[in-house]
Amino acid sequence: MEIKKNEIYEVDIIDNGYEGEGIAKIDGFTVFVPNTIKGEKVKIKILKVLSSHAFAKVEDFIEKSEYRVDLDCDTYSQCGGCAMRHIKYGKTLEIKKSAVESTLKKQGIDVKVNDTIGMENPYFYRNKLQYPLGLNSEGNPIMGVFAQRSHRVIETSECMIQNKRLQEVANGIFKFIKENKIPVYNEQNRSGQIRHLVLRIGIKTKEVIVTIVSNEGKIKLENELVEYITKKFGDVKTIVKNINSQNTNVILGKKNIVLYGDGYIHDDILGFKFKISPMSFYQVNPVQTEKLYSKAIELADLKGDETIFDLYCGIGTIGICASNKIKKLYGIETVPEAIEDAKKNASLNNIENSEFFVGDVEKTLPEFIEKNNIKPDVVFIDPPRKGCDSIAIQTIKKIAPEKIVYVSCNPATLSRDLKMFQDMYEIKEITPVDMFPFTSHVECVVNLILKK
Repeated sequence: MEIKKNEIYEVDIIDNGYEGEGIAKIDGFTVFVPNTIKGEKVKIKILKVLSSHAFAKVEDFIEKSEYRVDLDCDTYSQCGGCAMRHIKYGKTLEIKKSAVESTLKKQGIDVKVNDTIGMENPYFYRNKLQYPLGLNSEGNPIMGVFAQRSHRVIETSECMIQNKRLQEVANGIFKFIKENKIPVYNEQNRSGQIRHLVLRIGIKTKEVIVTIVSNEGKIKLENELVEYITKKFGDVKTIVKNINSQNTNVILGKKNIVLYGDGYIHDDILGFKFKISPMSFYQVNPVQTEKLYSKAIELADLKGDETIFDLYCGIGTIGICASNKIKKLYGIETVPEAIEDAKKNASLNNIENSEFFVGDVEKTLPEFIEKNNIKPDVVFIDPPRKGCDSIAIQTIKKIAPEKIVYVSCNPATLSRDLKMFQDMYEIKEITPVDMFPFTSHVECVVNLILKK
């Protein structure tokens, strides 16, 4: 049977994929159906047909899953951020565990995957809000989130995963922008002044940083806007203007101008203080970050006399959180600003057993080892989504630390990298951690032990 666009079929959903979408088969041909759950029977309409699979949408539900829940979000069907919002939370944790298992099996890795570590309260968890501003079809200013796979702004008054206080502050700022007719960004002709509002909150400290992303550099009534924010929202400790005039998907430009305060706020992870500036990489779910880092440190099984390398260290969070359990910490990161933050964070916490270096891990690590003749006992790896560079992996294998703890935000690249470690290391334990509830993302922490 040839599957054709716009045709209607009745199908059984036989599985859920990596993005939370349902999977059906029509005469053996795979069809992906968003907003469905394994075990459901649905009537679908084919939207797109490719050589190996097709995409469809639900026309009607014939049999619904016991795991289906009523939607609590008005923008769910448009923004695509929370792809699993229609599924009971406990079931989403099972789906994420299954996705990790499936990815590992594709690489021929046979290892037990622990249950996903979830949240007690998986709502309003993001400590970082990024709302684009734009114009609606009538030419009026709006603020919210981008529609899935587009730059159309969906007006959003409440998001179920954003911190409530940040939403209150953002809505208040936007009200001032509208009432005072401050020009918002028009992507069609790249005119207007305010492109994004980016807000962060220290969950433990309650401090808020507001970053106003400006297209032109100048902002109408800038001083009045700053005065309004600081008077109305006492927890806003600093306001930064970020300049981004590029025609790009990247939210923040490279230039920051501090309009109020010090340009940063603080937060606390596992008893350690961290400075957060507009450009800092900082985990967006602080509750789960503590669980993730605690698990990583637990898997390292530190005795107090170890030398550790923290690779792709960012602002130094994992290494610093482990610093009171070790002898010496070395951190490497490619972003100079992050290393400056890491050094400041070490100083802020009176940590004297740490050194941080700027450089690509694959280049800096072998040079550092050759120059200093240092062998680490434990290596922490927390790479970006693309995973580890193969040269970095070969270098780590060459120095052969007793233990490796790998923190990953991408099961596909994690599986690829683990396969390269397998000849020398035994994969002891893999634990998924739900850093982004109701989305398709899953973080993992893995420990590897050198084979004797």
